[in-house]
Order: sequence, then C-alpha cells, then structure tokens
Amino acid sequence: MKVLLITYYWPPAGGSGVQRWLKFVKYLPSFDVTPVVYTVKNPDYAIEDESLLLEVPSNIEVIRERIWEPNSIISRFSSKEKQKSAGFIDANPSFFGRQMQYIRANYFIPDARKFWIKPSVKKLTPFIMENEIDIIITTGPPHSLHMIGAELKRETGVKWLADFRDPWTNIDYFHSLPLTQKAKEKHYQMETMVLKQADAITVVGNSMKEEFRDRNNKVHVLTNGFDERPNHKEVILDKKFSICHIGMMNADRNPDILWKALKELTEESEDFRKDLVVKLIGKCDQEVYQSVSDFGLKARVSFVDYVPHKDVLRFQRSSQVLLLAVNNVPSAKSVITGKIFEYLQSQRPVICIGPVDGDLAAILNDTGAGQVIDFKDVFSLKELIKSHYSLFKKGQLKGETRNIDRYHRKHLSGELAEILKSL
Repeated sequence: MKVLLITYYWPPAGGSGVQRWLKFVKYLPSFDVTPVVYTVKNPDYAIEDESLLLEVPSNIEVIRERIWEPNSIISRFSSKEKQKSAGFIDANPSFFGRQMQYIRANYFIPDARKFWIKPSVKKLTPFIMENEIDIIITTGPPHSLHMIGAELKRETGVKWLADFRDPWTNIDYFHSLPLTQKAKEKHYQMETMVLKQADAITVVGNSMKEEFRDRNNKVHVLTNGFDERPNHKEVILDKKFSICHIGMMNADRNPDILWKALKELTEESEDFRKDLVVKLIGKCDQEVYQSVSDFGLKARVSFVDYVPHKDVLRFQRSSQVLLLAVNNVPSAKSVITGKIFEYLQSQRPVICIGPVDGDLAAILNDTGAGQVIDFKDVFSLKELIKSHYSLFKKGQLKGETRNIDRYHRKHLSGELAEILKSL
C-alpha cells in the first residue's frame, strides 16, 4: 500500500507538531505501508530544530512545493507580530496588531496557509494517478491542508484520511480570535464538509471523537506517543527539587495556582525555598514572566527558550517532577498535550493542572503516572507538592508509571496501518 501524506510541519520544523507524523513515517513501512511525504519548500516555521532532519528515513520520498504566506509580509513591518505567530495570541496588541488579528481571523479562512491549496492540488493530482497512490492523508493544523485532501479526493477518487492533531472550531484559541459571525459560520461549514467527505478521521482523544462522530461514523482515536526507550540506569536526577515544564506556555496555560502554591511553600519552609528549582523549557508568554515576578519567584524559576528534542528528553528524565499545564479554556477537557506521552516514558511523577475529568486525566489515571489538580484547587496542589518534596528529601521520589507500551510510536503505527488497510 502506498500513501501520500500532506503535512505543513516537517523537519526542520521544531516543536511537538512535527513529531506525530515524523514517527508514523518512520514505522509505517514495517507494516507494509509506503509513505510519500508532501510538504512546503519555503516554510515559515516559528521554531526550527535541524537535528530532526537526521530522523527522517533516508529511503522516504519527500516532495516539496513552494508556498506563499501572508505572514512573511507582516513580519517585514513588525518583529513583534512575527514573534506572536509562534503559538501566541497577543492579549494587548498594538493598533497594527489588532488589524492583523482581525484580517487573519476573517479573511484567511481556514488559515493563512490557504494559498497553498490550489498549487498543491494542481501538482498532486497527476502525481497521485501516475504513482498509484492508494490513500491520501492530510494532517492539521493548519486545517487548510484538509481542503487540499477534499479537492484531491474529488479530482482522483482516491480514498482520504483526515487527521486532526488538534481540533478545528473547538481548538483552545478559537474563542480568542476576533471572528465575525459570518467567519465563524464559514469555519463550521468547512469543518463539517471535511468531516463528512473524508473516508476516515483520526483524532488524538475521546472527546474529539465524540465531537465529530455525528458527522462521520469512522472516527478513530489514534493518540500521540513516545519513541525512545531510555536506559533509566544511566539517568542522573537533579540534586535540587526540580519541577520541569516542557513546551510552549501561553497565557491560557499560565498556572497561577502553581505560582501561588510555590510562593506560600517557600515562605513556610526555608529548606523548600533553598531546594526548589522550576524549569520552563520552551517559549513562554510575557504573562508567565510577569506572574513569576509578581509572586516573587524569579530566583527559583529558569526560562529556557528552546532546546533540541534530544535535550528535551534529558530534561524530562533528570527532573524530580514533571509539570503539565492544560489550557484553561472552554475546550479544556479535550486537550491532550503531546508531551504527556514522552513524560510517561521518563518514569518521573507528573503534576497536571487541568480538568480532573478530562481526556488527559484519564491517561494519567490509567497509567498511574501522576495526578490532576483542578485549575482553582490551590490547597490540593500544595499538599501534593509537599508530599513529593517529603519523598524527595528521603530519596524515595519516583514514578509509578504502568501500562504505557500501547503509546509507543511503533504500536500506534500498527494501529494506523490497520485503519488505512480497512478503507
């Protein structure tokens, strides 16, 4: 079987968005599925990680096509706007920023990569027929790629699988966009068209499956996962009581109750204050910096803008505690941060701040990897941190993770292969 994967994020793109299909492409040939990758030739990635190029299998065909992106014009006028495109929506934009947000939200639907649709359909239609492609796969965001899939299915009749790494109209920042009612309706119409026309849908969690199943009865949960199997005997844990968060932390993820809890604990115990180190690995919104300062924790918190993926794994395995901060938004129950699965294989205890009845909580409860604390439950968070700190002082703090083999990338690739072969 031969499949064509259409993805915007591909090495040297960095961050979590590239990992899902980079790993599927790595393992699919083991299940008699040959992937061909179609991606951008001149991408405008907010984060790049050149080391990920080494993970692309040498025998995989990668086709690149140029894209015109309006962000490239915007960045000429404002470096701040360029920065905000790296996963953040500015809560206090300049006049220029407000105009750009409005234009992006209402004129570039479904997103600013919409200008890649027509040239891609023109290029790929003959390629699909000439190379006997069995299935087209599109992965979003950006969800404009699903529009490419819909057009190619109409042109060629080839089966099409639409993969949602994140929701579309229910994505965490959708409520923050300055959308007109007409623009919202257009998003919903496009989303519904994609869901109804795709031959199968893959999503990362059960909440998204429930959201989509009324428009497609072939929705499959295919979670993200982890790849490497570390040798834990070689891991040297931090000497300090380290709490580490990996990944972007925008304003919606800023865990105010954590800063409040840590402030109170440092005031209550001098030993805790001396032992505490918080590491935030990844881009953070200015609001996070401000909160850390407001709670008097600047001396205890270190910010590391971005590190290569291999170094991310080292941070995870050496930290005493790993932190997950779910976006505090209406769709919070459906949020499953990609980093959770690598957290699982690190075998370190996880503290998650988010909905106690969400998809992420279900994974943590099932694997025993950690505990979820509600967004406003400062008391329980303090008690949990104190419990971990007590075990740390005794040299007994460790993870109790179990049942995680199902989240290995190779196992998940086998599930994907079965879905593809059933179409």
